[in-house]
This record gives sequence, structure tokens and C-alpha cells, in this order.
Amino acid sequence: MKTIKDTPRVNDDKPTHKVIFNQLQQRMKDIDDDAVAYCQKEYPETCDEFLNIMADQYVLFCKKQKNYGPGNISVGTDLKTAGDVKLSLTGLWFRINDKVQRLKQLIILGHRDEVGESELDTFQDLSVYGIIAQIVSAKKWGK
Repeated sequence: MKTIKDTPRVNDDKPTHKVIFNQLQQRMKDIDDDAVAYCQKEYPETCDEFLNIMADQYVLFCKKQKNYGPGNISVGTDLKTAGDVKLSLTGLWFRINDKVQRLKQLIILGHRDEVGESELDTFQDLSVYGIIAQIVSAKKWGK
């Protein structure tokens, strides 16, 4: 089973990943926040890895968005009403729960992977769904 520590993060050979990482890194340097400055000074490798993962997640999000479009998350609505947003967030809750149950099988119960979705894949999906839920809540999805 492929685990997070076995998987290389952003590949510098992929120009898109490197550009996104550099943009994120620059944006973090421009933020005037004591906590950000502290973390970047005290934990530079951790902060760089976090930004690497964010760049990786963004590329994954864009690829899946290209494959699926916005309708799978908005359930065909325009997310203009509170009911539309609730429906979309409920769908996301089900997707997130599926991923949590998957991690339970892999990590807690020690079941081996039978479908080709690694621990890393599952964590990536959870991360992206969390961000999508925030976009839906802000009514910015599909715009």
C-alpha cells in the first residue's frame, strides 16, 4: 500500500506545479501576519511541504473540475438559495464520509487496498472536498 511518506510531493519537473508553488510561497511572504512569519522562520521545511501539497491539491482539483464540471457538486442547481447550498453541502458530507470510512478500513482496520485508491489518494480527496465545501458555502462554486 502506498502511504503518504512513500509518495513524493510536487514534482519539480512539472512546470505547472512549480509555478503554483512559487506563487503560493510568494503570497505567504507578502502576508503580514505574526503566525505566518513565525512558522516560516521556525519550520521552513514544514511550511514548504504544506505549500507543495497545496499546489498539488490545486492541480488535482483543476483536473477533476475539468473531468466533472461544477454540476456534480451543485447537484444541477445554481446555488442561489439556502436550500441549494444545503443540498450541495449534504452531498459533500456524503463524499467526505465515504473517504473517512475508506481511511477507517485502510488505517484503523488494516484492510488492504482492493480498488487502487491509496491512503494518499483518500487524504487528497478529503482535503479538496473541504475546500470545495468552503467555496460552495461562499456561493462561489462554478463561477
